[in-house]
Amino acid sequence: MKIRVLLFSGIMLTIPSFSYAACSVANLTRCLDSVCAINIGANPAARCQYCGTSSAGTPDKSTTMKKISAGTSSKYTISDKELKTAPADAGERYVWGTKLCLEKLPECSTENVSENYDSLIEQSCTAAGISAEMANLASKSNKTKNQNSCNQEMEVCIVDSARCTADYRNCKTESDFDKYFSECSIASQGCDSFLSDIRNNLISARDKAIANADKILKNIVTYYQNAREQRLKSTQTACKNNQAKQDCVQRVCKNNMRNKCQEKKESNIANELCKFYDIACERLK
Repeated sequence: MKIRVLLFSGIMLTIPSFSYAACSVANLTRCLDSVCAINIGANPAARCQYCGTSSAGTPDKSTTMKKISAGTSSKYTISDKELKTAPADAGERYVWGTKLCLEKLPECSTENVSENYDSLIEQSCTAAGISAEMANLASKSNKTKNQNSCNQEMEVCIVDSARCTADYRNCKTESDFDKYFSECSIASQGCDSFLSDIRNNLISARDKAIANADKILKNIVTYYQNAREQRLKSTQTACKNNQAKQDCVQRVCKNNMRNKCQEKKESNIANELCKFYDIACERLK
């Protein structure tokens, strides 16, 4: 389950500064864990359940964030109060948590999230799959199967990574779904009388998973598109009356010039260093 953010290209001015802060992967992970890894010590599937896929099962809602954030700075974690408004859907919760964490860690980007946290969610989903397989084996050991055990057995079979996968990306067409459903039906002996209902339920789960995936992607694109437009608008405002360049010159004089540009030579140097604003603002007219 790779999560990748699609960003549309457009004109965007990045205003350079004299120092760059690197993204702290530790703080970023700590922040996302406060959204996605509740009680992970007792539940290895937590990241998958909270921020991966609903197919991994329902997380334990009785635990609190204290199990994650104890002993760490609240500066880089999402508060209990904020978590009350978190989306119930796992994918939407991941997008929601990413947005808040990037606000707390502006030096980090969506690429940092994807590169460092997607793999943790994948590992958690693997743990969820192992747990599901154990439940599946337990149900096979029963001499008498009921509809619940058959539902569970068929779902575990269908969402296997070699078949539909947890997000059903390999079963978008009816022919692909029917092929894997047939395989699982043969493997699940004793469930023949429940197969019609089970198929309807799995089709419904598939359609919902695919629709949610499209919705999540649309929400991500809309968020970044709005953010990009806002940055462009802010930059255009800063270019009015040459204000952006003047602010740059003042910073250079204050922070980098021994005599604070009281001498003409220092003033000229500061203007040359900030000359890139003339070019950048000209492009945005």
